[in-house]
Amino acid sequence: MRAPFRLIGGVLVATLLTQVTACGSIFYPDRRGQIEGKIDPAIAALDAVGLLFYIIPGLIAFAVDFATGAIYYAPGETAQVDPQKLKDAIGPDGKVDNRKLQTILESELGRSFPLDDPRLIQSKGSARQLAMFGLQPAA
Repeated sequence: MRAPFRLIGGVLVATLLTQVTACGSIFYPDRRGQIEGKIDPAIAALDAVGLLFYIIPGLIAFAVDFATGAIYYAPGETAQVDPQKLKDAIGPDGKVDNRKLQTILESELGRSFPLDDPRLIQSKGSARQLAMFGLQPAA
């Protein structure tokens, strides 16, 4: 008689745990209810981490996020900024003004980035990368 109760209890606990394994449902509950849109790569990557531990939790995480719509960006929300808007942060000497860039990113993405952090690693781009954005290298 004890075995059926343990089985039922185990299934109930497993069912409840699967409801909280989806990262999009946890981090962005306001996104629930969408049926399509652009997939948020951060949420997809976090769901994929579940695949590393075992296949079943990862699949459940993807299934819950797709079923609830929490894996999709909210309508009108993107993680990209138009390169034309980023041109304002580039000075006439070709150097990036971190304050202007931070202001642009905060206004476009709604998030703050610590661009004045001394641990920030900046890398130089190539002339080819600048040409892709229609910029002229200045040195």
